[in-house]
Amino acid sequence: MILNTSIQALVKLIDDPDENVFGHVKDQLLKCGVEAIPYLEHSWESDYYGLIFQTRVEQIIHEIQFEDIKNQLIAWTNSYDKDLLEGAIVIAKYQYPNLDEQQIRETIQAIRRDVWLEINDNQTAFEQIKIFNRIFFGHYQFQGDAKNFHSPVNSYINTVLESKKGNPLSLCLIYSVVAQSLDLPVYGVNLPNHFVLAYMDSKHSNFMINQQNEFGVLFYINAFSRGSIFDVNEIKDFLSKYNLPQHREYFEPCSNSAVIKRMLTNLIASFQQIGNVEKVDELQQLRAILG
Repeated sequence: MILNTSIQALVKLIDDPDENVFGHVKDQLLKCGVEAIPYLEHSWESDYYGLIFQTRVEQIIHEIQFEDIKNQLIAWTNSYDKDLLEGAIVIAKYQYPNLDEQQIRETIQAIRRDVWLEINDNQTAFEQIKIFNRIFFGHYQFQGDAKNFHSPVNSYINTVLESKKGNPLSLCLIYSVVAQSLDLPVYGVNLPNHFVLAYMDSKHSNFMINQQNEFGVLFYINAFSRGSIFDVNEIKDFLSKYNLPQHREYFEPCSNSAVIKRMLTNLIASFQQIGNVEKVDELQQLRAILG
């Protein structure tokens, strides 16, 4: 492990005009990883060695943070449960490395608590979701951002929780995280050009009311449309409208890995639209980690 004094000495050499010297210094700082960031940030704020120095410091900090995000995503991919909220936080850290993770979790818990106070086991699934929607979309005022649909901020969980606006996937993700924490069987469905939720028929209610649903779903929820409830026929109509095949995956819950991969795909599309080639490349690297 490089000593703190050694890190400080390396930072002072960042503006060396010799590219070979800078290359060596950069390699050593990258090896230090996140431990070097406080020293780099302090020097960037306190020491002015010129524009080249500041640009190089920013570059090194970004490379360290990006490598850290890759490692966090690899660890998430290899984890047993692939916690959905944790995965969303890792992706948000790519853009906001200093985000307040505790604040995100506290906000999720506050929503959960407010829903928990009003639902009980004697209510039907429809009644529970009606209550959920009233709190989620009414009290907390979550809504789909149709005006700036492709904006990157609609994909990061911290900005969505703050603005209460998001795209179909981010709203569904937050909705399902809260629902699952309350033991409501609500999971994401990865539709082409859309993302919805499935309330699974865990109590076999369809059999009791003599309805047939080969996908084990009681009903679907459109979080982008204030939690409107619909059935399997609307998905079939949606697929037919766009001449898409009726694959099972368009009717059934997808994995948490698929949700996070779709989130990265959305971000790639967002940055492609604004021509940010560097971010597109980095996000593609992150998506590749998920296979």
